[in-house]
Amino acid sequence: MSKKIIVIGAGVIGLSTALECQMRGHEVILLEKGKCGGQASGAAAGLLAPFSEIEEDPDDFFTLCLSSLRLFSKWKDLVMTESNHSFEYTTSGTVHAYFHEADMLKIEMRMNWQKKFQVKAEKLTAKQIRTLEPSLSQDAVAGLYYPEESHLYAPDYLIALEKACENIGVTIHENCGKVMLENELERCTVKDEHGNRYSGDIIVLCSGAWSNEWEKYLNLAIPVFPIRGQICAYDQLDKHLNHIVYTSQGYLVSKANNTLVCGASEDIAGFNTAPTIKGIERLKNWNSQVLPMLRSKAPFSKWAGLRPATQDGFPFIGHHPNSENFIFACGHYRNGILLSPITANIVADLVEGKKSVVPLEAFAPDRFTY
Repeated sequence: MSKKIIVIGAGVIGLSTALECQMRGHEVILLEKGKCGGQASGAAAGLLAPFSEIEEDPDDFFTLCLSSLRLFSKWKDLVMTESNHSFEYTTSGTVHAYFHEADMLKIEMRMNWQKKFQVKAEKLTAKQIRTLEPSLSQDAVAGLYYPEESHLYAPDYLIALEKACENIGVTIHENCGKVMLENELERCTVKDEHGNRYSGDIIVLCSGAWSNEWEKYLNLAIPVFPIRGQICAYDQLDKHLNHIVYTSQGYLVSKANNTLVCGASEDIAGFNTAPTIKGIERLKNWNSQVLPMLRSKAPFSKWAGLRPATQDGFPFIGHHPNSENFIFACGHYRNGILLSPITANIVADLVEGKKSVVPLEAFAPDRFTY
């Protein structure tokens, strides 16, 4: 049966959720406090790289990321088709470089647990690394190659998601300011900062770093807080990377617009999205060590986004413990783009009373409420 769904927040998770629910025949109203994709999503480097990012033994979060990565090829085709708007999506693979002999044990341990998940990974010697990436520092002693990892151009992906939502009939309201629950939870009515009211059958919270504002309405602890992620980019380079390059200190990735994106420096700064001299200098110092060709270069662009972090690093995905009419989909930290297709599918399944395709116990919205 078709339901009326109010999605709060039009970042990558909110837009993806709205798209999937509308595609399944539901009526979706999407409420955004500012502009669609205007926060962490649009500021992201667009990496789809769970094998490089997750170093420890696998957990439920890795399973979620892996499931989403394997949905992405069909998902991006759907988004491009429904939006009639293309975006860069590059299956470049990743070279994860290591710079210390002591890291050799880490490589073996990582490959051992990844084999259990049929992860395609190849151990690289120093010579093999420089064959794949000739510009890389001579200090790299070993590495791992992940051919399945990829990246996209986040700003265009967000535009495509928004256009797709519009084209299939999602009602989008921007510049709503703070959106608040009106009356009790079961009535599913919210009010924006301008006094406009919206009612539906189900509310889905996708407010990213601002999700904590809903604690007082939901009688739950929602420890989502902003982490500022700073990124810089270089242009007019003579050489470009063939793959995503990952190290213990960050990543570098060449984009189709002939820029090189480097990130990320993180700090706690409330809701301040201004990049800092200290944060960018840290990136510049690290960049020049990994890619010597950057030593004489200065970034042409610097920016920051607010990543919605949680206390345990896991997102909130699932029903409110006391209401089937309220669903959480927030706190994705720096993996919102990667997790957009799986989260959209999970939420749409929950709306329809279906069992999630992945276990959700680790992401329970009430796990911090005692």
